[in-house]
Amino acid sequence: MNRRQALLFITSQATLLLLSVNGFAAKGEKMAQNTLKSGEIKLYSAKQGDYILVKKVMRSESEWKKLLTSEQYHVLRKEGTERAFTGTLLKNKERGVYRCAACGNDLYHSDHKFDSGTGWPSYYQPIAKENVTTRVDRSFFTTRNELICSRCESHLGHVFDDGPRPTGKRHCINSISLDFHKLDK
Repeated sequence: MNRRQALLFITSQATLLLLSVNGFAAKGEKMAQNTLKSGEIKLYSAKQGDYILVKKVMRSESEWKKLLTSEQYHVLRKEGTERAFTGTLLKNKERGVYRCAACGNDLYHSDHKFDSGTGWPSYYQPIAKENVTTRVDRSFFTTRNELICSRCESHLGHVFDDGPRPTGKRHCINSISLDFHKLDK
């Protein structure tokens, strides 16, 4: 266990302890503790049609550089952005699942995609809330909510409050962050 994993484990255990002491412990608390100990997380799988336990993907920067193209590395690992209207998946209308290009985690379903006119693929919700994580991004003299893959912590894009119903959200995602997989009929 590296230093970062140890710190995350200690923090999560302290949080669970505080929740249980204050009477807010969730039903699945025991499972949460087990998943943290084994380095696994619960994510939704479109193929399985259910939640599964998978290992977090942790790689060194040199490993990521070997696995990804230079453009993918720039966006996924260095929080870059592809130019608007240049992404290969922007106009994709096929039915399927959009997965993380770095680790294969299911992120978005084609049923949730819409044309926002912004130049990037947009979705009003992820395939499951557990599969995509939000964190604060204070770059470029503004504050935005960055979207990252819950499994490998790769940068996907940003979420905005100007999307369609039912969520009112617009997940603005870089095409290069995604791999598209058709769904069987």
